[in-house]
Amino acid sequence: MEKRIIYLDNNATTKIDEEVMNAMQPYFTEKYANPSGVYYFAQEVKKDIENARENVAKLLNANPDEVVFTSGGTESDNMAIKGIAFANKEKGKHIITSAIEHHAVLNTCRYLEKNGFEITYLPVDKYGIIDIDMLKKSIRKDTILITVMYANNEIGTIEPIEEIGKIAREKNIYFHTDAVQAAGKIDIDVKKLNVDLLSISAHKFYGPKGIGALYINKKVKIEPILHGGHHEKNRRAGTENVASIIGMGKACEIAIKNLKDQSYKMKIKSLRDKLEKEILKNIPEVIVNGSPEKRVDNTLNICIKYIEGESVLINLDFEGICASSGSACTSGSLEPSHVLLALGLPHEIAHGSIRFSLSKYNTEEDIDKVINVLPGIVEKLRNVSPFWKERKNDAK
Repeated sequence: MEKRIIYLDNNATTKIDEEVMNAMQPYFTEKYANPSGVYYFAQEVKKDIENARENVAKLLNANPDEVVFTSGGTESDNMAIKGIAFANKEKGKHIITSAIEHHAVLNTCRYLEKNGFEITYLPVDKYGIIDIDMLKKSIRKDTILITVMYANNEIGTIEPIEEIGKIAREKNIYFHTDAVQAAGKIDIDVKKLNVDLLSISAHKFYGPKGIGALYINKKVKIEPILHGGHHEKNRRAGTENVASIIGMGKACEIAIKNLKDQSYKMKIKSLRDKLEKEILKNIPEVIVNGSPEKRVDNTLNICIKYIEGESVLINLDFEGICASSGSACTSGSLEPSHVLLALGLPHEIAHGSIRFSLSKYNTEEDIDKVINVLPGIVEKLRNVSPFWKERKNDAK
């Protein structure tokens, strides 16, 4: 009998919703026309793209013509940050961001630093929340953009986006937020938030990979980073990824419905809270990372002291459980997560991080399995850990 996979790495990607898959199917075999064509066959496809755009706009409380389809969150972040930077370099070359951004933002900012821009990286408190007063003090006459993520991908902390938006609007500074981990999990209202640009990615909320969107306020002009045809009203060149756009539109339609359903949201939160409570109850020397209250409902990031997170993940994998670590060891780096270091955690503790991120497909049985096997895994690894032995000797 094949072992059931318990998938708890949904901040990395989600399983595509069956309704989304069904909505996409005709665009591979029946409605395959290039929407740029003038004939009826193509124009019907173009009409379907615009319907999908309306669904994305509804999720964000935006106007449809403010939504630009991209290949995902990384392109959306690049398009927003580089687009504003290059379009406004005569006004100033200073950008403010946070120390815990996704690498799609951080590495874009580092690229701009090599091209004459100055970046201020705001620190965060122990919960991962930026200091608003420090943000205000960091603003200069030549500041053209603030880019701060909505919800952190590793620890789930939600930033005070509405407050940042008010400050940016008062100072006449463009404001971008990477909302890739927020879309589909919390309500997003671009008008209320005072954001000028906002990035989302479909595969984080049960849509297909390779498709995302960037909200661009109709008053904002950006420099395109892709050049070619006149697609997306001259903002993003390239033949539209039609099937995936349709899928993203359907995923947004489903997300809108789910966000209105309190029982839907409470199910995921209650499973996350049960997992957190039982881990803390049954395993000593565990730290929960991120804000206790201002956190997306599906995310639990912990540090298990005196062992490495990678070892825990391998042992969980043997049990058919998929999770992730804040450590970047798997990518060839010995450095732990930049997010956890920014919280003030020492290297040796940050290396023991595990992130569990839940979805609507997870069950109580999934959580019970983790609760049952994790203490034994930790005990086994600690028994061969010199740090744990040293800790026990010190306690005597």
